[in-house]
Amino acid sequence: MTGGKVPSAAAQGDGASSTRLTSLEICAGAGGLARGLEDAGFDPVLLLDNRPVACETLRSNRPHWDVREIDLVDFDPVDEQQVYDVRLLSGGLPRVKSPAAANRTRGNDAEFAVLAAAVDLIYGVQPRAVLLENVPDLARKTEYQPIRQFVGEELAHLGYRFRWHVLDAKDYGVPQHREVGFLVAFKDDLIDRFEWPTPHPGPTPTVGETLRASMGARGWSDADKWADQADAPAPTIVGGSWDRGGADLGPTGAKRKWARMGVDGATVADEAPEADFLWNPAAGRGGLVPLTVEQAALLQGFPPEWRFAGRKTARYRQVGNATPPPLARAVGEAIASVLRSEATS
Repeated sequence: MTGGKVPSAAAQGDGASSTRLTSLEICAGAGGLARGLEDAGFDPVLLLDNRPVACETLRSNRPHWDVREIDLVDFDPVDEQQVYDVRLLSGGLPRVKSPAAANRTRGNDAEFAVLAAAVDLIYGVQPRAVLLENVPDLARKTEYQPIRQFVGEELAHLGYRFRWHVLDAKDYGVPQHREVGFLVAFKDDLIDRFEWPTPHPGPTPTVGETLRASMGARGWSDADKWADQADAPAPTIVGGSWDRGGADLGPTGAKRKWARMGVDGATVADEAPEADFLWNPAAGRGGLVPLTVEQAALLQGFPPEWRFAGRKTARYRQVGNATPPPLARAVGEAIASVLRSEATS
């Protein structure tokens, strides 16, 4: 994982080397979930997202993918019949607020409408499996129980059995502490064959290990010194709101954790540090090194060749809101194993 490169499934001798499986990706974003599922053996017949910049990112990295710019609530599968009977419907849905929080904020109606549209699409498409990603609180906190109950009742009515679970990306080769909530569902009794992926053995890659080469790309003399002390996984990288503010690495608590690694979490840089950059954490923000969008992407587990469209803030939003591809791959392989067992039983 050093340098952020994620080996392909074919190179590792599993996943993609077996029979390929079809998928429909909704709320695809910058492609973190789809990229990981690709390594797990899934080929999307269609990818949907309502942000032009995210669609541009997807098309630039995978020109052969069929990417459509559309709101999920406006999508009708009758117009795209290649999506019928795909093996997997997957997506990273907008971050749903709890009902209590929704009463104090604006916009949650739209977020819940997307969740409801995803459930409706399951009815229309009838995939063998479903994988939806969201905030970890949705999978485990009491105040989200009304939403879980709504989803559960709808899935049961459609003949699906399901499980909610929270996984931490750092347990799957991602150099970042990032909890992710998942819903996995299967048609009929296939859920009985499903097991959540086992955490990878060995230590989690650190920020320093992952970014050492990129920090020294312009000849910065302190790159090795910095990398040696950045000896822990990153705190959760937060994409922030699309509606306001610039790019930074998260709330105040996260910025303090970044500062302990010698990183300025209050901004995102255009380039890696120059050769003569004076790194002096004791001097405050001016002595801390900021990360670039590309470095944040490495900490999300994206392969270094994956490119993000748009201006800096839009690029960073895409990175920060993505599902880490190695985590998506791990869950995807667990789902693929069930689907392939069904085909051979």
